[in-house]
Amino acid sequence: MGHADKTKPPATRSGLRPPPHEPRDAHRHEGSLEVEHAIKVSDVVKAYPLGTGEFIAVDHIDLDITPGEFVAIIGRSGSGKTTLLNLLAGIDRATSGSIHAAGSDLGRLSESGLAGWRGHNVGLVFQFFQLLPTLTVVENVMLPMDFVKKIPLAERRDRAQELLSRVGVGDQADKLPTTLSGGQQQRAAIARALANDPSLLLADEPTGNLDSHTAEAVLELFAELNSEGRTIVVVTHERDIRSIVGREVTLMDGRIVTDESVSAGAVR
Repeated sequence: MGHADKTKPPATRSGLRPPPHEPRDAHRHEGSLEVEHAIKVSDVVKAYPLGTGEFIAVDHIDLDITPGEFVAIIGRSGSGKTTLLNLLAGIDRATSGSIHAAGSDLGRLSESGLAGWRGHNVGLVFQFFQLLPTLTVVENVMLPMDFVKKIPLAERRDRAQELLSRVGVGDQADKLPTTLSGGQQQRAAIARALANDPSLLLADEPTGNLDSHTAEAVLELFAELNSEGRTIVVVTHERDIRSIVGREVTLMDGRIVTDESVSAGAVR
């Protein structure tokens, strides 16, 4: 696994400098809420209509996550984990309640506003990688930069290459994703998630398609990224997650049943 150069402290969480002409808060939206929380979920419900009524996937959840926390969301299938993560990412909208994340009230943003907020503030990692098969690995990492246009065009390939080296697959940059192993593809997907230097990293079962050894290495990579100050929320079934994260939130039937600070061993 690739490691950052320990002799030179990184200029940003990703170890790469942002463009000098672009202040790090330049992308904040109007009406953004400056809070001490990276994420604040207040009485959130997500309901899906059914022919005979509705299905409550997330049921009156309150959740505060402070900047720099590494939180695991666990629970059985159907407990609402992925639905909650999609709400935090602005991929889905709450039926009621409010979600503030990375300085914005997600409920007040338009669809285009949500897309812009997500592109600047959120890095997403999925179980099945979702790398585009017709693009090379380095082109996949450049893609979010092309959409958001935060990174100057002339710097995008070098940044993508540095990120791939950062996660240990720099030598795979010019290959197509299908020629890489599962672990290498997930590392490339993490590099892509870091492309625009987001403050929030959200991952849905990022080790679910990997063998145990590779899964452990990927979780260690998340721990490194968290140690640099990035806020990370991971939905996972991984049994050993407690050795990596600082906090574990358990869902059942759309509700939080335990919220435990792993390091302190005390329930919040």
